[in-house]
Amino acid sequence: MKKLKERWGIEHNWQIIIIMIVFAITGSTASYIGKPILNYLDITTENLGGFGYWSIRILVLFVMYQIMLVCFGWLFGQYKFFWNFEKKMLRRIGLKRFVD
Repeated sequence: MKKLKERWGIEHNWQIIIIMIVFAITGSTASYIGKPILNYLDITTENLGGFGYWSIRILVLFVMYQIMLVCFGWLFGQYKFFWNFEKKMLRRIGLKRFVD
């Protein structure tokens, strides 16, 4: 736990538990709402084929996950951690201009 606290820059053990809960809730929620969003947009495997459908679904899930991660982090009082986490991840995938 000590290494994880140092790596993430947090002070208390309870923060690790809350951070893990936020990751779990965000992943589950993004996965759960992905299909209804695509149904609303009328994106199906019949319209686009399997490859097109799954490509768009993964893109939608990625975007929703990023937004919800910061929102759920804020709700659980860990906004600073998750905003820094998002900035770091977006820089790594080449979207630096959107976070600086």
